[in-house]
Amino acid sequence: MISYDLKGKAALVTGGASGIGLATATLLAKAGASVAVNFLAEDPRGPEAVAKLHAMTGARILPAPGNVADAGDCARMVEHAAAELGRLDYLVNNAGTPGTRTTIAPHELERLTEELWHTLLEVNLLGVFRCTKAAAPALKAAHGAVVSIASIAGMNHAGSSMAYGATKAGVISLTKNLARGLSPEVRVNAVAPGAVDSTWMIEWTPEQRKNSIDNALLKRRCTPDDIAEVVVFLLAGAAMVTGQTVVVDGGLTT
Repeated sequence: MISYDLKGKAALVTGGASGIGLATATLLAKAGASVAVNFLAEDPRGPEAVAKLHAMTGARILPAPGNVADAGDCARMVEHAAAELGRLDYLVNNAGTPGTRTTIAPHELERLTEELWHTLLEVNLLGVFRCTKAAAPALKAAHGAVVSIASIAGMNHAGSSMAYGATKAGVISLTKNLARGLSPEVRVNAVAPGAVDSTWMIEWTPEQRKNSIDNALLKRRCTPDDIAEVVVFLLAGAAMVTGQTVVVDGGLTT
């Protein structure tokens, strides 16, 4: 794994209380960065993650509660994090939701309710735009970088639902346009994970889990650390990479 010296750098990771978000915040903190960890205000895992991360790394870890689905809340959270840390070099748009506990097959249109669509769009797509827009001035000042978490579900691969896939396809498109809009000061990229073993809300069946391993060239599912490693590379390295979506799926879609 590539190591970076990120002392003096500051990052904000949304959805940082568990899974890919927590793994990314941990790598950044271990490299010396100050990290604002975003989580829903009512999520008890948030303060616990902040305390454990500080104890583990000794880095400055700032709790940044807020809901990316709420425009005002999102802006306040981002601006507070940038102000408290004194700068913002990196933004990781990781907060997301499948909006359902079980997969919704393409033919189950009746399960794709207006409420589900609204939730997925607000969190998975608009949340990415809101956070990036709010962070743009600080990121430009620091000549920083953004990485958003997309999904292979946004690249013609079945996910938890067609609605979820549509929002992640939107993240991929938004990544290219934000890269154009924030250039040349800020690089903007995305990572599209495949099947990941994490505390995700979807309850995959044993058959689905087995298939995701059998069909992957590397014969295993991704871990949050696998994804975080690529996220941090795109943030701290990859100086000439922008507007791209990197697939991290062990060859599942190859």
